[in-house]
Amino acid sequence: MKRGMRMIRGREFLMGCDEGYPDEAPARRAAVGDFWIDETPVTNAQFAEFIAATGYRTLAETAPDPRDYPGMLPEMARPASAVFVRPARRVEPAQPGQWWQYVFGAAWHHPQGPASDVADRMDHPVVHIAYADAEAYARWAGKSLPTEAEWEFAARGGLDGAMYAWGDELAPQGRMMANYWQGEFPWRNTLADGYEGTSPVGSYPPNGFGLYDMIGNVWEWTVDWYGAPRLPASAAACCAGSAGCAGSEAESYDPATPNLRIGRKVVKGGSFLCAANYCQRYRPAAKFPQPVDSPASHLGFRCIIRAPRANE
Repeated sequence: MKRGMRMIRGREFLMGCDEGYPDEAPARRAAVGDFWIDETPVTNAQFAEFIAATGYRTLAETAPDPRDYPGMLPEMARPASAVFVRPARRVEPAQPGQWWQYVFGAAWHHPQGPASDVADRMDHPVVHIAYADAEAYARWAGKSLPTEAEWEFAARGGLDGAMYAWGDELAPQGRMMANYWQGEFPWRNTLADGYEGTSPVGSYPPNGFGLYDMIGNVWEWTVDWYGAPRLPASAAACCAGSAGCAGSEAESYDPATPNLRIGRKVVKGGSFLCAANYCQRYRPAAKFPQPVDSPASHLGFRCIIRAPRANE
């Protein structure tokens, strides 16, 4: 038994969804091997141990190099991260600039900016984590980040084809099963789940594999580059540790910003900002393309350890 982790016995499963967002389709057979996975997202307390042991500085704590960002104003070359700030009145959900702010000094230990801290959030998921930060922690812990297939299989908890990690009803009998936005995003949150932002890990029921917060709370990094699914000749080609079903870094570049060749990784699970009227990605099949250099106040991770295969 590995402390704070659950063993997942891999097998073939139905990955993706034909009724969700276009990038979830087609629903297809995939397979994963056996692996251990963290029961919860990595918490502030766990990440603080990593920082104390290594002295590591996250991307949000590092000033960007203007040479990497053509047209960047010199005054923007300061450590910062994206922070959700709820608007006071109704705004169009298609205008994310109305609620995302680039806050100087925001980082994992200052989640809302330099005047905030995590002293009362040590059991919350760590946020403002860029992809390299998650990888650095995983290496230090002797673990890895999951593939998209591994993450999705774990999130489903044995419920192949179900819409959510707990079944086909979002809030069965009115019960909140995850930390997501209730009300009209981004300005009115009814707080039916009790939380405005992140919640302590384990605040909601575990899935069928005994895993917490696979849905909602914070988005979680995977190792796969974002792109159209590559359909293998057999489900076994989409296996643990394999990129057989993933795209390439070049394929992941955002076509809307051709001058910025920044790779985008698949993040999974949705966050406390997903809502019925905006981002219904609080489902195992759903995903989002996150630039590897873009930490944010709703972005964290969890780790896995792959079990050796029989021929290894």
